[in-house]
Amino acid sequence: MSNVRVRFAPSPTGPLHIGGLRTALYNYLFARKHSGSFILRIEDTDQARLVSGAEEYIIKALDWSGFEVDEGPHVGGPFGPYRQSERKSIYLQYVRQLVDSGKAYYAFDSSEDLEAMRRQGDGHVKYDASTRSSMRNSLSLDKQETQRLLDTGHPYVVRLLVPSGRSISFQDEIRGEVTFDTIELDDKVILKADGLPTYHLANVVDDYLMKISHVIRGEEWLSSTAHHVLLYESMGWIEVMPKFAHLPLILKPSGKGKLSKRDGQKFGFPVFPLKWSDGPDGSFDGFDSVGFSPDAMINFLALLGWNPGTEQEMFTLKELIDTFSIEQIGKSGARFDYEKALWFNSQYISNQEAEDIALAAHPFFRQEEKNISIADLVPICALLRDRMKTYADLPGLSHFFFDELIFDQNTIRKKWNQESRSHYENLIVVLEEVVDFQPETIKQAVSDYIHTSGIRFGDIFPLLRIALTGDAKGPDLFAIAEILGRQRAMSRWKEAPTEFDRIIQSSENQSA
Repeated sequence: MSNVRVRFAPSPTGPLHIGGLRTALYNYLFARKHSGSFILRIEDTDQARLVSGAEEYIIKALDWSGFEVDEGPHVGGPFGPYRQSERKSIYLQYVRQLVDSGKAYYAFDSSEDLEAMRRQGDGHVKYDASTRSSMRNSLSLDKQETQRLLDTGHPYVVRLLVPSGRSISFQDEIRGEVTFDTIELDDKVILKADGLPTYHLANVVDDYLMKISHVIRGEEWLSSTAHHVLLYESMGWIEVMPKFAHLPLILKPSGKGKLSKRDGQKFGFPVFPLKWSDGPDGSFDGFDSVGFSPDAMINFLALLGWNPGTEQEMFTLKELIDTFSIEQIGKSGARFDYEKALWFNSQYISNQEAEDIALAAHPFFRQEEKNISIADLVPICALLRDRMKTYADLPGLSHFFFDELIFDQNTIRKKWNQESRSHYENLIVVLEEVVDFQPETIKQAVSDYIHTSGIRFGDIFPLLRIALTGDAKGPDLFAIAEILGRQRAMSRWKEAPTEFDRIIQSSENQSA
């Protein structure tokens, strides 16, 4: 497949939703699979809804996700400008062409006129062949009145003239042949009163001029595609019209309804790639701020709607590029399963180098105002990576290295008595004599003592662990002792009996 050119064309009206990022991902995979170009185009013609910082957020999100943009507002390219607000003169040229050829017309209706029209027929009436002759437009008015309104600066929009009695069909790469009857379509506004085009005109003109070969976008645009096909026909571009592929929805965890921007707050998980702060709707966590690897998130996202046709679940970005095909994208919506996303992330973390985990987890210690170096975290990450679901888990999982211990009092009450105290104190003496304070030698010393003394492993081992970590369960005890170092580990082991006695005494006092 030659000359593949695809575009990701978001509107900067807020943070990029995870569904938008999946659209970018599928476009990116398709472009790279066919050695094509991945283009970022900012569709900012709806000036009233623009949000400051949203365009920068989109660019950062693509970069964080590992998508290299070939052309766009921040990198340039031969088909710019790549912001639609900077292409106004280009669109006006084609609007005039459509009006002059009788494919579009001026409409001077006021908001009151439009409301009165909609009230006819319980609000289901639309601006089309059945109503346009009764409205104020260049089709119902004579040429002199039309020109007078234009000359005097009367507000107007330009509408696409949708022919009656026709069927419009196109081949969708995912859904097969799709057909609309023009009786279902309204005369869409293609130029607004502010002189800027609507999405319908702008994206068709831009796709043509930027030589877009495939339009891969969300299912919500499927119903608009008939108008776009009409625009291609009206412009005489039907022979170079791009191929369309409309992606299935990402559904709520219940499987009912589209996953919305508000669902993250409702269900307690991120629906944005990056944290969004201080927007008009407030602040929202992103996958980055809750501790996800971008590689894991992309792997998870790729499988929301696309099936590789094998049992493989773990993919690198290169493997996704090599394996991806539009034909394997399903038609049905894909349920957003956050637990599955966490599973992917845990798999990535468990296979990462400890140095990389430490680098990614370090900011979460800073958030808790813990002054810990990345170098100090490396051995801790090696120990705990198999227990982490996110990078943000590490401060909590490793608390016993840095914070005051909170002892497991139930286990202490069960295990701590005169006999266990005696063995514990004897074992501490043995541990002080360990020359090479390494996990293997510490473990051997403990095992030898348990074997020669005739006690059970469970009589003493939980107490040794609680003394170091506060908890009777957790990662390898002897690796923890090594990371703490001889001085800190022995200090904790020696001081623990005093705390154990206090807990027993307190329990006895309460019973009395």
